[in-house]
Amino acid sequence: MENKAHAIAAGAFVLVVAALLAVLAVWLTRDDGERNLYELSTRETISGLQPQAQVRFRGVPVGKVEFIGFDHKIAGNVLIRISVEIGTPLTQSTFASISSQGVTGLGFIQLEDDGPSTVALVANDDDPPRIPLKPGLLDKLLKKSEVIMNQVEAASTQLNKLLGDGNQQALMGAVNNFSQAADSINKVVLKMEPVVASLPKLSREAGATMKSLKTAADDVSTTANSVTATSDRLNAKGGPIDKVAEGTAALATTVETFSATTLPRVAEVAEETARAMRQLRRTVNSVDDNPQSLIFGNGPPVPGPGEKGFIPPGGKP
Repeated sequence: MENKAHAIAAGAFVLVVAALLAVLAVWLTRDDGERNLYELSTRETISGLQPQAQVRFRGVPVGKVEFIGFDHKIAGNVLIRISVEIGTPLTQSTFASISSQGVTGLGFIQLEDDGPSTVALVANDDDPPRIPLKPGLLDKLLKKSEVIMNQVEAASTQLNKLLGDGNQQALMGAVNNFSQAADSINKVVLKMEPVVASLPKLSREAGATMKSLKTAADDVSTTANSVTATSDRLNAKGGPIDKVAEGTAALATTVETFSATTLPRVAEVAEETARAMRQLRRTVNSVDDNPQSLIFGNGPPVPGPGEKGFIPPGGKP
């Protein structure tokens, strides 16, 4: 009897605990809020998404997935019906995507609104409005994976060609040449060590030379400034160059006056002098031919040809 009483007590305890767990489950899964129905239709894969999965609007839980099946309006599409709490700011520009949470990989519906429209989405449970479903990050990766794999395959093929036997030999030859060049550079560096050791002395000498050049440049600059000052004084108004220019202009005026007035008079005097000299020459010649003319005068003129008393040269009277 005692063992039977213990069994009955244990069974009653198990039933009570089971009832409490059922009540707790119902209480945890209760849904007191009012929700509207919306539909999503897509041809994309929805792996990881299950009924009762969460629906979030910009990360805030606002509902759950009610149904997953096939779309009878569009052949080949998957239909997802969701319930969203009343008051969620859904507009005609709202769109959905499937995301996964944490390391579990469980999918959920993420609602976003890029804002082009501010017109509210009107709910109708008899004919639920449809929200566009855009590819999520996972779908984009799956679409890009084929392209990535093709690129990886092409890169692998190029790498195999690059690492072929002929290229390997050429690569080893290049490595050997590089090693020889490194040895040559090392030898050159060893030879350059004395030159490098003398560089500080050359640097000091170069510094002294630069100082000398700077001093010479300063002297040249001073001389140039003096030349500039002298040139300014010479070119100043009333300066030597200006006075020389004025003297030259006066000399030109004097020459012009001399040429216009004095030279014609000098020419007339020279012409009269030449005329007088010609007359004097004729007089001297006449006296030289007939010196007695100075005493007796010139006498009658000598008859010419055809005149009475004309005696031809060499003739007799």
